[in-house]
Amino acid sequence: MRIVVAGTSGFLGKYLVSKLNDDGHEVVRLVRREALRPDEIKWDPYGSDFDNGIVAGAGAVINLCGATVAGKRWTPAYKEEIRVSRIVPTEVLSRAVAETGVPVLLNASAAGWYGDSGDRDVDEFAPHGADFLATMCRDWEAATEAASAAGVRVVKLRTANVLSADSMLVEKLRPLFRLGLGGKFGTGRQYLPWITLHDWLAAVDWLLTFSVSGPVNLSAPETVTNAEFTTAFAAALNRRARLTLPGAVLKLIGGEGGAELLHGHRMVPKVLVGNGFEFTHGTLDQAMKYTFAVR
Repeated sequence: MRIVVAGTSGFLGKYLVSKLNDDGHEVVRLVRREALRPDEIKWDPYGSDFDNGIVAGAGAVINLCGATVAGKRWTPAYKEEIRVSRIVPTEVLSRAVAETGVPVLLNASAAGWYGDSGDRDVDEFAPHGADFLATMCRDWEAATEAASAAGVRVVKLRTANVLSADSMLVEKLRPLFRLGLGGKFGTGRQYLPWITLHDWLAAVDWLLTFSVSGPVNLSAPETVTNAEFTTAFAAALNRRARLTLPGAVLKLIGGEGGAELLHGHRMVPKVLVGNGFEFTHGTLDQAMKYTFAVR
């Protein structure tokens, strides 16, 4: 299958392109810089001259575009960048697949859709929250409307925290926990949704051909709190998670983005499980063994 992928410079994008190539697909990467390889095409989603012919004839388009929400303070300007970097490319690609007859659009979204949902389960039919990330995800998903209206099968990938040896979450936490400085955030009672990189890639590959549409929670079936997660993370490194990072400190250091660490989403992958998708790492114990396996 010819698959056009945008957002390939990010963590998930680079691994997805590698998997698709290994599976024998013809992958076309949309890049913002000058194209350097035969499989790359330069594009500018913010310009007025996007050539829809780039996606014509593709069996699917996958859009993973978006500025990182972690590691930078959420100033008003950066919050606008977070929004625009997701919504504008989605609108451009949604119109392109609608006008050229591409049958499938897999478009990134995030666990942030649900806001701070407490300890209740949230599946794909739960309403969005009211905070910045939730309303941004609402508008991000709405930007696929042109494709949906044209009959394209649109899948909205609501991705949880991704676990692998080199994922952002793991790379940020591992040094602290190795020094014995790891621990829960705030009360630790907030739920932390997760999925291994292996299962994320397998789920996206499955969604390319399985006939579901709409939002799909890319999260593991076992739900855990922040305290449970940090305890397991520390144990995998032969450490103990003894400390607590108070909410006030998180807010002081990270502002609104830091406060987001106190929010929880007890995501359940109802669509994946209900349609027979099988997780390789369905429990946190399995995920920790995968994440910290010697490779």
